[in-house]
Amino acid sequence: ATIPVQGIFKQYTAELGRTLEGKKPDVTEENIQARVRGNILMAVSNKLGHLVLSTGNKSELATGYCTLYGDMAGGLAVISDVPKTMVYKMAKEVINKDREVIPSSTLTKPPSAELRAGQKDTDTLPPYEALDPILEQYLVGRKSPADIVKGGADAESVKKVVALVE
Repeated sequence: ATIPVQGIFKQYTAELGRTLEGKKPDVTEENIQARVRGNILMAVSNKLGHLVLSTGNKSELATGYCTLYGDMAGGLAVISDVPKTMVYKMAKEVINKDREVIPSSTLTKPPSAELRAGQKDTDTLPPYEALDPILEQYLVGRKSPADIVKGGADAESVKKVVALVE
């Protein structure tokens, strides 16, 4: 079943109207959409005895590119230690190996939180092909930012990623 979030979102922001009055829309409204979605999923899960899976992967969680009580809602975070590039690889080479389980359009469109028109993850993050190796070296390899740059990573990307992680 499809449950639209737009009506709930409008009511939610209307209720916050006086508190947020005069403030320009920003990531707050984007996060409200994610939280409405998470709340709906948790309500259905609770009523039907299902388990909601959190959708955040290691790349998103490490950089804070996720919404508390939104896409972080769930009882099990099955891909929380899997880098985004590996999620795509698994989807293409394992899950879709014999048949199209995940629509190819999902795997070929630019990654997006889809919380505002035209939004792409690269608006906020380096491309995952650059981000994931930096995260691997910084978090797992415990390399310093300077050593990561010496290894060939873009200095500005390393600086941004380390700042997001910290």
